[in-house]
Amino acid sequence: MSSSAEPECAGGKTSWPEVVGLSIEEAKKVILKDKPDADIVVLPFGTAVPEDFRFNRVRIFVDTVADTPRVG
Repeated sequence: MSSSAEPECAGGKTSWPEVVGLSIEEAKKVILKDKPDADIVVLPFGTAVPEDFRFNRVRIFVDTVADTPRVG
């Protein structure tokens, strides 16, 4: 086990606090650099998710509206 507070999963990182505030694409690049086999799933913040555990799944939760919603 690693000496850091972050648990390790098969010898790799399990969380990426450094991507908070980045765009989804930028966050994906950082995550994939550390975990090339990651299955990245982007979900709205607050989405209910199953509690099953998969070693290659990384969920990114987003909650910011980037532009003005409009009809049309």
